[in-house]
Amino acid sequence: MDNIAVIMSVYRKDEPKKLEEALESLYAQNMLVDIFVQLDGPVSPKIVEFLQKEKMEERIAYLGERKENRGLAISLNELLEEVLKRKYEYIARMDADDISMPDRFKKQHTFMQEHPDVDVVGGAIEEFSDNGDYCKIVRYPLEHRQMFDFFKKRVPLAHVTAFFRHTFFEKAGLYPVESPTNEDTLMWLNGFRNGCRFANIPEVAVRVRVSPEFFRRRGGVGKAWSDFCDRVKVIRALGYNFDAYFYAAALFFVNISPAAVKKYLYKRLR
Repeated sequence: MDNIAVIMSVYRKDEPKKLEEALESLYAQNMLVDIFVQLDGPVSPKIVEFLQKEKMEERIAYLGERKENRGLAISLNELLEEVLKRKYEYIARMDADDISMPDRFKKQHTFMQEHPDVDVVGGAIEEFSDNGDYCKIVRYPLEHRQMFDFFKKRVPLAHVTAFFRHTFFEKAGLYPVESPTNEDTLMWLNGFRNGCRFANIPEVAVRVRVSPEFFRRRGGVGKAWSDFCDRVKVIRALGYNFDAYFYAAALFFVNISPAAVKKYLYKRLR
């Protein structure tokens, strides 16, 4: 099998400079990875030109283009079908505006080699803003049982840090598409339900860019209600105790709070 494929979806709100920084962080890894990119609908002509140039220069292995925006889960599934067809052993996630640490894949690959029972490993994230007014390291439980217990509160693995063994998808299937915003929550649910083993490394794996829009996107009653319903689905499917509903309700009220309040709570409580 080939070694590591990195899958990335790009859509209309992504910015050329940030995408270039994200890709540069992949090129700078201390082990080789193959990069697969899907354009999810119309994007900036500058991004199309840049990515086509990267493809011609063989800096990215695959560039898929679609005329209509269909969402992250469908884009990732299209990329997964491509890399699984090519029989990659490992598949890693990357967003188009984040920055992977230079040793991210080396550490995650080494972990997987040393723990052949693990199907997916993540890591800590460092959230940062471009203007420097926000910075926070968010850590997650390290071992499978701890992560299962943590899932009654919130996701136990940062999606942008996910480093999958191909066996994860053989057990859990591809990304669920029924939720408009919580494909990772439902993916972890399917993983736990189907016997996948989870882990995290303690080090920061990805620097996650946080903009004012980051907190606004997490607002609104519609999205908050969708998140709450997905949380309830997790609670019922995995048999968590009643206190899990308290966490789900608390998250709902955080999500409908103003962006400034949400930013404060994210920084203090996570």
